[in-house]
Amino acid sequence: MKQLFLNLNLWRSSGSSQNATHFAQRSKMMEYDQALVWVTLILMVFGMVMVYSASISLPDSPKYANYKNNHFLVRQAMFVTVSILASFIVFRLRVEDWQRLAPYLFIATLVLLVLVLVPGIGKGVNGAKRWISLKVFNVQPSEMMKLFMVLYAADYTVRKQEFMHKLTKGFLPMMITVAVLGLLLLLEPDLGAFGVIVCIAMGILFLGGINGVWFGGIAAALVGIFTSVILLSPWRRERIFAYLNPFEEDNALGKAYQLTHSLIAFGRGELFGVGLGASVEKLHYLPEAHTDFLLAVIGEELGFVGVAVVIYLFYWIVKRAFEIGRQAIVLDATFAGLTAKGIGIWIGIQTFINMGVNLGLLPTKGLTLPLMSYGGSGVLINCIGLTLLLRIDYENRLMMRGGRI
Repeated sequence: MKQLFLNLNLWRSSGSSQNATHFAQRSKMMEYDQALVWVTLILMVFGMVMVYSASISLPDSPKYANYKNNHFLVRQAMFVTVSILASFIVFRLRVEDWQRLAPYLFIATLVLLVLVLVPGIGKGVNGAKRWISLKVFNVQPSEMMKLFMVLYAADYTVRKQEFMHKLTKGFLPMMITVAVLGLLLLLEPDLGAFGVIVCIAMGILFLGGINGVWFGGIAAALVGIFTSVILLSPWRRERIFAYLNPFEEDNALGKAYQLTHSLIAFGRGELFGVGLGASVEKLHYLPEAHTDFLLAVIGEELGFVGVAVVIYLFYWIVKRAFEIGRQAIVLDATFAGLTAKGIGIWIGIQTFINMGVNLGLLPTKGLTLPLMSYGGSGVLINCIGLTLLLRIDYENRLMMRGGRI
């Protein structure tokens, strides 16, 4: 009998030890959001594959005659690698460090937007000056501003929380800041980036508890401003009219050329696509197929199913960002919560505009598909933004366990 109790105690001790090990492993596995990491990596790697497919024939044209077939693949792979390495560094920064740096990062990027307009410093591509050349790669300050506007607007809302219902102390200063920023972006010109940044600022202020009357009034004013910008600009006005009737002969060969070929690409793809690498539209028919119109190539080669998968993955990221933000606010981390939701607004709005343009739901505008389209600044900043989201979730989990940050 004594031996039986001894064996029973040994079994219980062994079971307790195994349970402790199990819970320790489980706790370790749940320190960060693995699903968010995998979805982000899948989108970047899939984007790299599609950039290669969309750009492989570009060296056949005179514009890219000096490029190799894998030129854009190699550079995109380099951008993705640098972005992942940067993410390891960014993840180690605490959210409170980002809050402290938010105003300085915003001002520094504002200075870069001014430098873009200085002759000899700003680099122009296709008639727009949006880049600063660093020899190895080009920096696009407007992409940086999307992330830093999230941080700045979240920090501003936290600092001015008691004045959010007042026009002069709460709403007006932010609107003046956005107006100055908009002027710089329209001088590049980059109406698409301005639209995304306005949505970020307005969305965070709304979530932060801005007065509903002022919010509605300024929203109506912004609609009026955007309408005026379009109507007073002949080439923007022509693009809108072309978008409304893209297959009219003059439009199809002019302002709506990209849109018509994008729609043809989706039409050819049907349900399952013509096969990876088999796109016809990327053979010098669809301009910027590896950047702004990457989704059209996905639609042609992988069909409705491929596009639906991409849409779902972006939907999941946006939904997850709002869940993380809501959890942070419950834990009384208001800045972290607004930042997480701001990242969700940023990724969601930019994705919606890019997909809307590709599908003919919106007028043609130069905005890339986050994480996937070719471009160093875009991929890097998108990756940093999602790493910050991962850090917010990490700190949420740490606080829920009673740990210290």
